[in-house]
Amino acid sequence: MKETFLISVFLLIFSICFGQQTDVNQKEVKQKIDNYINEVIEINEIPGVALAVIKDGKVIYEKYSGKASFEDNQPVDKNTAFKIFSTTKLITNVGVFQLIEKGKLSPEDPISKYLDNLPKEWQSIKVKNLLTHSSGLPDIVMFEDIPITLPYDEKIAILTTKPMEFVTGAQYSYNQTNYFFLAKIIEKITGLTFEEYILQNQFPEVKSGVYFSSDFGKAVPNSAFRYNFNTKTNQYVKNTLNSGADGHSANGLNITLPEFIRWNENLDKNTFLKSETKYSMWEPFQYTKSKEAFGYGWDFYPVNKVISYGFTGGNETAFRKFVKNDITIIFLSNGHKYDNLYVQSQVVNHVAGIVDKTLVDAYLLADEKITQDFLKLDFTKAELNYLVLKKNHPEWKFEDRLNVIGYTCMNYGRINDAIKVFELNTKENPKSGNAFDSLAESYFNNNQLEKSKQTYQKALALSPENANAKEMLAKIDKLLAK
Repeated sequence: MKETFLISVFLLIFSICFGQQTDVNQKEVKQKIDNYINEVIEINEIPGVALAVIKDGKVIYEKYSGKASFEDNQPVDKNTAFKIFSTTKLITNVGVFQLIEKGKLSPEDPISKYLDNLPKEWQSIKVKNLLTHSSGLPDIVMFEDIPITLPYDEKIAILTTKPMEFVTGAQYSYNQTNYFFLAKIIEKITGLTFEEYILQNQFPEVKSGVYFSSDFGKAVPNSAFRYNFNTKTNQYVKNTLNSGADGHSANGLNITLPEFIRWNENLDKNTFLKSETKYSMWEPFQYTKSKEAFGYGWDFYPVNKVISYGFTGGNETAFRKFVKNDITIIFLSNGHKYDNLYVQSQVVNHVAGIVDKTLVDAYLLADEKITQDFLKLDFTKAELNYLVLKKNHPEWKFEDRLNVIGYTCMNYGRINDAIKVFELNTKENPKSGNAFDSLAESYFNNNQLEKSKQTYQKALALSPENANAKEMLAKIDKLLAK
């Protein structure tokens, strides 16, 4: 009896101590994420953010920051529906696989089984090629003579006159046409509109906080506007683009963070799909002439050699699942000052490492820090930090990152800093024709024509196939001759 009592006391004390330690750890994790995301918002001047982290089926972090609407001074909160852009494709993928699981559709079905009046060379394209962006179809959004205002049938009629990009199945090429067609296939099979099918099968009990619209300028209660940063006025302006209903399957979903969390819970609990069906979406597709790593509508993101699955949208949203670690991260925003920095992916990668130390990726963190340093510090300090980092890790390559930073500085009125970043990149990568091409462009934009000419000549010597360098040299010669 005495031993049993002592064991019970020990277990009680252990449970209390363990519980306290867990609370301390969770509090520390939340504080680290808070500090980090606040810094990201400040550096990138993001209007509004909603962020969630789900671990082992529980929401361990949920935060709302900033403004959903500047005009109405509306804060981001649990009721704010964000445009998730191409992250919508994940919802479309689940809808397709629901039909596959029910035997109403096969990945091997030719799209001609469901779509009429297709050109001969489109006839053999299969549903799986649409999902994996291996169709080779011409991308409908890339043609000026196919305006978004045209009716769907007229758009496709024009599209059928365009050449294929490559042989079907050969490679990966991100393409909106694939998802336009997936929506029409869903409608042909179900007899419902695409929007009705998705809402009925993935959001059946939702009364608000989930809807489809690609009209960015339309005011919808409790929704976040999309904002673009104007470099001339140094202010955000509301995006009023209306890309039409035909693209809803590719980029049209608007959703609140709590509803996205609930959608993820249903995905995890196999409410939408059986486990084996769900995992089949994450199988890598075998391209015939490419080693691209991509699943059936889901992209693969390695973080410290651990593969996560998900997608990003509009350079502003991201949904990512670290399946082996039982972590899901959802990042929603409605704008950012700097283009092409992939802030949404940096946030997911960084937060994953805070939550689970096995996901700390030193290279990705360094890549992110380099960007932040050159954006917020003076060039001399940022360069010093970079050189120290490179000294400690000479094997790490940052040519692409420096190039992106240089263009960011140049596009946002910091031409002198841009030149310095590009010069640093050419020193670090003296055999890169692309690095010299970018430096030459910055000299040209700063009206340093002789320097630009010499640098374009260097770029051309390193990359003889560089058509841009040839065109720019001819242009500079004409300007110098005046």
